[in-house]
Order: sequence, then structure tokens, then C-alpha cells
Amino acid sequence: MVRAVWNGKVIAESGETVVVEGNHYFPRDAVNPDFLRDSDLHSFCPWKGRASYHTLEVDGKLNVDAAWFYPETKSRAKPIEDRIAFWHGVTIEA
Repeated sequence: MVRAVWNGKVIAESGETVVVEGNHYFPRDAVNPDFLRDSDLHSFCPWKGRASYHTLEVDGKLNVDAAWFYPETKSRAKPIEDRIAFWHGVTIEA
């Protein structure tokens, strides 16, 4: 079981993450939606496509743009489509 933890809370937990470029991508239903806030940030990866972001909010603390996902991927990245990965101090426990 892999977990994403920030500010003392388990943000996501799954035995079915997909690892790409060292990042664990969690199924969306394995991520606690109570901790996710929408973000206006987007970025682009030449082989994955356009990424969107979420800010995490835990106990009143914000971790801005700490989660990202690809709502629609390019063909080579289909295994991570609409899965969520984390950074900015989110600890991944494998």
C-alpha cells in the first residue's frame, strides 16, 4: 500500500499506483477529495500532455499546487490519465 501524507494526514492511499518518472500516480478515487482545492495552474509535458493542479488544504494549512493530474493524456501516457501525483513536501510512503 502506498500513501501520500502531508501535514500529518493521509491524502491518498492505494495499492494500485502507477509510477512514471519516479512519481506515484494515485487513482482519483484513492485520494481524499476533502483535502483538494481547485487551482488555475496548468503546465505542459511534450509526451504526457496538459497537466492541471490542485492545492491541498489540511487543518487550515495550504500547500499550493501540490497535486497534479492529466485530465486527458497523449497516447503514451494513458496509464496515468486522471490519476493524481504529489510534490511540494508531500511524503510518499511505499
